[in-house]
Amino acid sequence: MTNRRTVLKSMLGMGALAATGISMPSLALADELESLKKKGVIRIAMSGAYPPFNFINDQNQVVGFDPAIGEEIAKRMGLKVEIITTAWDGIIGGLLANKYDAIVGSMSITDERKKVVDFVGPYYRMRRGIFIAKDSKIASLDDLKETTVGVTLGETHEQWAREQGFNVRTYKGLPELMLELENGRVGAIVNDDIPVLLAVAKNDAPIKQLEVDLGGVADQAGIAIRKGNPELHKAMQDALDAMQADGTYLTIAKKWVGGDIR
Repeated sequence: MTNRRTVLKSMLGMGALAATGISMPSLALADELESLKKKGVIRIAMSGAYPPFNFINDQNQVVGFDPAIGEEIAKRMGLKVEIITTAWDGIIGGLLANKYDAIVGSMSITDERKKVVDFVGPYYRMRRGIFIAKDSKIASLDDLKETTVGVTLGETHEQWAREQGFNVRTYKGLPELMLELENGRVGAIVNDDIPVLLAVAKNDAPIKQLEVDLGGVADQAGIAIRKGNPELHKAMQDALDAMQADGTYLTIAKKWVGGDIR
């Protein structure tokens, strides 16, 4: 899932971070792994609005691929998990403010984000897709300049869409994006392809993918943690590597997204 615009710049740009009152944390005096083990819990954040990767089910539980990955990593580190849902456009600011310990929420690894956080992973690949109504006359990227394009606020897809010169409208998450497209309030949406394709198949939605070349893989998803924590980074990376090696990762991926997405 992914985040940009002035919000992205204010959250991720070094100077803008200072302007918004969010300062870069100094390197930790002690690696956070030690304190997490004492507490026995790691707090992980996600939007809760990105099915099937993370969403709230009928029992008001946060479930999906991301929570399952986070819980398995924590289990292998001897920790329990507390899941925190938060708005995507402020999620890095929350991490820097110590509201949670990691972001396991389908966050794209970008050079700009790496200025302020460290990434464990990547743990899956993301491919950008453009989706339109089945009866739409849109046939090219140029056609998109004559309509309104919906994106999730703060995602990398928002930045990309603005760079193309599209008329952009932002939303909180994928369910809202798809509803807006189906109701004709936007002419297209830009999102990672897997969750949209799964939702279209599940709901028989009148939506199709625009067949244009977008240059292959857009991003890879990583787990964001605060800088200055090499021991925590290693413990989480070791756990991720082990679950990929022993087949646990694939079991989780098959359950939530239907196959291997590394």
